[in-house]
Amino acid sequence: MELAQVRLLVTDFPRCYRFYRDVLGLKPQFDAEDGPYAKFTPDGGGAGVALQDRAQMAQVLGELVDEPTGSRSLVVLRVDGIDRYCEEIGARGAVLVQGPAPMTDRMRVAHLKDPAGNLVELQEWLALRG
Repeated sequence: MELAQVRLLVTDFPRCYRFYRDVLGLKPQFDAEDGPYAKFTPDGGGAGVALQDRAQMAQVLGELVDEPTGSRSLVVLRVDGIDRYCEEIGARGAVLVQGPAPMTDRMRVAHLKDPAGNLVELQEWLALRG
């Protein structure tokens, strides 16, 4: 089994799309600013982050998908040079909730939220697991 993506259900699709593309700098697989679906793949490959319009998923399921309260998801992005990256995304409108700060002796992290309130963790690995 392989993780294909983390998919976030969002109510303001265009705003979230622009956040992941323009603020965090992830590359969409295809242009889909108006939705209802888009996938962003990290430069190094592997699982991506996908956005899906919440109302469209409600139609697929045939039921109402309530807006979550509190953090129910966490997107984790590994970056090199977390301080520099946080400065760059701050200049593009990102607001950090916490960090960058050490989480363990092996990594530093920072946290922010996307426009839908989903928590995003940025990780910089200082040493690989042995």
